[in-house]
Amino acid sequence: MRQPLLAELVAARLRERILGGELREGDVLPPQEQLMAELGVSFGVVREALRLLENDGLVVVRRGNVGGAVVRSPNVDRAAQMIGMVLQSRLTTAADVSETLARIEPICAGMCASRPDRAETVVPPLRAILERQLEEIDDLDAYVPNARRFHEAMVDLCGSDTMIVVVGALEAIWSAHESSVWSAVTGGRSTRPAAHRFADPESYDEPMSHTVRREAVRAHEKLLAAIEAGDADRAQTLAAAHLSIARGNTLAWAESTTIRAAAITPAPG
Repeated sequence: MRQPLLAELVAARLRERILGGELREGDVLPPQEQLMAELGVSFGVVREALRLLENDGLVVVRRGNVGGAVVRSPNVDRAAQMIGMVLQSRLTTAADVSETLARIEPICAGMCASRPDRAETVVPPLRAILERQLEEIDDLDAYVPNARRFHEAMVDLCGSDTMIVVVGALEAIWSAHESSVWSAVTGGRSTRPAAHRFADPESYDEPMSHTVRREAVRAHEKLLAAIEAGDADRAQTLAAAHLSIARGNTLAWAESTTIRAAAITPAPG
C-alpha cells in the first residue's frame, strides 16, 4: 500500500480509540517507536498519522525533551470554533445567529421542564447560577458572563446530546460575540446603540443599566419557576420572550455585526 494510505489507516485506528473514550483528554499517546512496533509501520507513517490527527484537532504534538502527542477530546467549544469559521466565511451576521438561537434555544428550556429528574439535575445548578447573578448584579463585568452562563447551562441540561452539541456550539459563538460587544461598550469604544433597532434609542444611552439587569434576572427567575413546575410550554414561551429582549439589546450596541471566528476561544483541555 502507498504510504499516505497506511498513514490514514493508522490515523483512523487512533481516532477510533480517542472518539471511543479509550484515550481521554490529556492522555499521551504511546511513543512513536512503540506505535511503529504495535502497528507494524515505519516512522514516516506514524509521523504522518499524527499530523493527520493534529489537523483534526484530536492531538497536540509536543516537540523536544518532553515531546509526545497529547489527546484533545472533541468538545462543544472546539465545534463552535469550526462552525464559527464556516459562518465567518459566509459573512454570517450576529443577528442571524441570534434569530436562530431565538427559535431553538426555547426548545431546550421546554426540554428541561419536561425532564422527570429536573428537581435533581436541572433546578439546583440553574438556581445556583441565578443566585450568583443576584449577588453580583451590581458588578457589570461579572453580570454579563453570569447571564450567559444561565443560558448555556439551560442548554447543557436539556438532556439531549444532539441539542447540547448543536445549540451549545451556537451559544458559544453568540457568547463570544456578546462578550466582545459589551467589552467595547463598557470600555468606551461605543457610545450609543444603532437607532434603527429601537423606537426610543435614547433610553439605551446607559449600556446594560441596573434596570435592564434587574429585568433580566426576573425573567430568569420566572423561567426557572416554570422549569421547576414542569410547565414546558410556559418555559418555552418565557425563554423566547426573554431572548428577544436580551439579545436585541446586544445587537443594538454591536459595532460589527459579522461573526468573527477569532473571538471564539475553546476552553483549555
